[in-house]
Amino acid sequence: MQIKNDLTAAALQPKLDRLWQLSGEKIHLINKEYDPAKGSPVFTVQGKYTTRGWTEWTEGFRYGAEVLQYDATNDDAFLAMAKANTVKQMASHVGHFGVHDHGFNNVSTYGNLVRLMNEGRLEENEWERNFYEIALKLSGAVQARRWTPIKDGGYIYSFNGPHSLFVDTIRSVRALMVSHLLGHSLMGENDLKTSLLERGIMHAISTARYSVFYGEGRDSYDLWGRAAHECVFNVNDGNYRCPNSQQGFSGFTTWTRGLAWAMIGFPEQLETLPYFSDEELAPFGGREAVEAIYLKAAQATCDFYIANTASDGIPYWDTGAPQIHKLGDYTTRPSDPYNAFEPVDGSAAAIGAQGLLRLGKYLTDKGQTEAGNRYWQAGLTVLNSLFEEPYLSTDPTHQGLILHSVYHQPNGWDYIPEGQSVPCGESSMWGDYHAREVALYLQRIIKDQPYYSYLGAVKA
Repeated sequence: MQIKNDLTAAALQPKLDRLWQLSGEKIHLINKEYDPAKGSPVFTVQGKYTTRGWTEWTEGFRYGAEVLQYDATNDDAFLAMAKANTVKQMASHVGHFGVHDHGFNNVSTYGNLVRLMNEGRLEENEWERNFYEIALKLSGAVQARRWTPIKDGGYIYSFNGPHSLFVDTIRSVRALMVSHLLGHSLMGENDLKTSLLERGIMHAISTARYSVFYGEGRDSYDLWGRAAHECVFNVNDGNYRCPNSQQGFSGFTTWTRGLAWAMIGFPEQLETLPYFSDEELAPFGGREAVEAIYLKAAQATCDFYIANTASDGIPYWDTGAPQIHKLGDYTTRPSDPYNAFEPVDGSAAAIGAQGLLRLGKYLTDKGQTEAGNRYWQAGLTVLNSLFEEPYLSTDPTHQGLILHSVYHQPNGWDYIPEGQSVPCGESSMWGDYHAREVALYLQRIIKDQPYYSYLGAVKA
């Protein structure tokens, strides 16, 4: 991608204003037209949200979006919606033992609501606070129960089973961190207490060690920053076996949405470290060791994104997709969602942009101004493209906010319009939510408001 070094955050405010206007319209349209009895809305087909019975991992994005809309605009109607829908629809997600997505569903809803109370945006109410906090405590413990020990640690296993480590879960591990900071633990047989912080850090380290490639050691054949969607382990002896992919082209190519989850997950975990004592971090080699692991993974994945993305900052769905060579050197020109060979993924851009911005700010705050500025400007470059046509959805009848999102290309789940060769023109719940989240993140910085972090769910 070609980073726009002259772009400022403040210059994007008009695009953010337009996005929030469209966002409110889309939320109202979905609530008017979508039937919740069908299940969680996942992605659009011909502009209308549909479900896909794989796992229930997107409902928190729907109602979390209402919280973000209120946060950005102060429109009380969206807050009322978010509260009512969280109470009515989200309880099953708190106790869902079958998924690895608790950070997506529950931190996006209960977490965002209690964060607003902590910030003084919601009136303090003891019972309401207790309701949000007990949901977050239980969610973190339920997530942590999906545990596979390996020779050098362990990980939260995916819905594929105990052998499977998904790179996605680095963004969902925040459920454990919030629960731990709220004073909760995982209780087992004979009242055995397991630290949620321990499991969260061990999972993050395993993700950095196995899901991200660095072109050295085990990865000497590979590239700096490439990421595998899935890592497969032998659960009998705890040995790593191979990379794999469910939604990418292969374990030896990079599915860009998986890459984006790592890009945002590791900077967020870097931001959590000041909340933990040296004593708590000592079992993992100490603060400096943990920070080095997280920072290496964050920089590597962000570097790979920058090097393997179209010039406007929007990635194609997989950097090794079977026909991507027919596009030539696509990194030197703007993305083309209507090309004849491989789809782009606007949702990966929405997720990855926030990772670029957070990493840039983290490094700048540490005094690494040159490196920090590079990532920060890359994040702004992505948003400058994403928050306008053809990626911003301006059709008043289309329920999606960010267009050209891809869900599952190998399974053929994405809609291909008549006259097109690849999926395009559709939206996803995760893409729309993360577009709103990164817009809120940037808007708060522009307006010098409190820094947006999931750890806002924990009262200081």
